Amino acid sequence: MSHSSSTLKEVHQVAWARMFRASQSILEAVEAELKKHKLPPLSWYDLLLELNRAGPGGLRPYELQSAMLIRQYSMSRLLSRAEGDQLISRSNCDNDGRGQVVVITAEGRAMLKKMWPIYRSVLEKKIGSKLRTAETEELSKILQTLL
Repeated sequence: MSHSSSTLKEVHQVAWARMFRASQSILEAVEAELKKHKLPPLSWYDLLLELNRAGPGGLRPYELQSAMLIRQYSMSRLLSRAEGDQLISRSNCDNDGRGQVVVITAEGRAMLKKMWPIYRSVLEKKIGSKLRTAETEELSKILQTLL
């Protein structure tokens, strides 16, 4: 791949716009399907997934915020709602009296298992049915370069 010039070309602008629109389209489709099945929004899935990956030790809210790339006030609201539905639990951090540790509950793991098939079906429809495996691998490599 040659990177001929450091100036932004129209082709770069078009690629960005298409990438953004494709991303928005897929996210909106996932949100709509989750809502249709009376399931929580995608941000809840992301929260539960990160906590499930963390295991029994859980994560501190700032670690979740960093992993999920959401604002602090959004994280506070998300944690309160998920805790209200008993999908997570919060406890004081042993080595920091002011800090908290967030852990997924059994109910949270069950919700994750309910949400994934809906999420997966949208990804299959929007990506899997439209791109061959090799194309998907190439797209993934290209996007990794941007990260």
